[in-house]
Amino acid sequence: MTSTNGTGTHGAILQDKAPEKDGPIVELRNAGKAYGNIRALHGVDLKVFPQQVTCVLGDNGAGKSTLIKIISGLHQHTEGEFLVDGEPVHFSTPRQALDRGIATVYQDLAVVPLMPVWRNFFLGSEMTKGPWPVRRLDIEKMKKTADEELRNMGILLDNLEQPIGTLSGGQRQCVAIARAVYFGARVLILDEPTAALGVKQSGVVLKYVAAARERGLGVIFITHNPHHAYMVGDHFSVLRLGTMELNASRDEITLEELTNHMAGGTELAALKHELSQVRGVDVEELPEAEDLRALGATSPEGKS
Repeated sequence: MTSTNGTGTHGAILQDKAPEKDGPIVELRNAGKAYGNIRALHGVDLKVFPQQVTCVLGDNGAGKSTLIKIISGLHQHTEGEFLVDGEPVHFSTPRQALDRGIATVYQDLAVVPLMPVWRNFFLGSEMTKGPWPVRRLDIEKMKKTADEELRNMGILLDNLEQPIGTLSGGQRQCVAIARAVYFGARVLILDEPTAALGVKQSGVVLKYVAAARERGLGVIFITHNPHHAYMVGDHFSVLRLGTMELNASRDEITLEELTNHMAGGTELAALKHELSQVRGVDVEELPEAEDLRALGATSPEGKS
């Protein structure tokens, strides 16, 4: 893929393949995944719209990783439907998902720490020049394109020759996001991008999550941090033990309510009376179980 105008190839891809604004790019309908007798996911509904950040929250073992694997093409769903642009799909490889514009940025980022930033940007998709069979790497073009694409995302690096391992965790995440955008991502799945970062670096990553949304992408932001999710999220889904406990848009939920759901507020509310008998435990701030159940029962449509 080449860039001739400094905007990369993603602009043309988005223009050609993006569905109408009022329709989701990716949709799960009552989807689930079973491994033998073990149900990892069950009855999950999820819609991912262009120019929206859909946050999927959940504790360890909630089913977030399984959800990522289904959408990214690593595993196939065994229940319900998985649709891309309204068309039912069964991806058998991540390459098939990528061909439909679904890119995943994992926590480990799949980078080679000792290689320069520009080389990691094109890792596995290098530009070449010259006649076959003596084609060679077009190093200058790759450097120029990587610099342009990073700047288009607002990422300014002094030296693209520096090993990517010398960048901060937040900077490496941002390079991975810019790379996915350049190579045609329409849906960007971010797997816990702020999990191992400090406050400042987390802020940097959240800034570029918002930038990806402004570029027209639908973003699936996987996290266990409700505060990070609420900063950039347009829609929130909370997974608990493989099922969707909450499905609400931003204007239908507060940060406090989201935090209570994420922290297992329903269980704590149910135990409110018992906890009040324990010395030193303040239960005044705990929510009522009925209020959280009523909120979790709502399943609003995604916004366009």
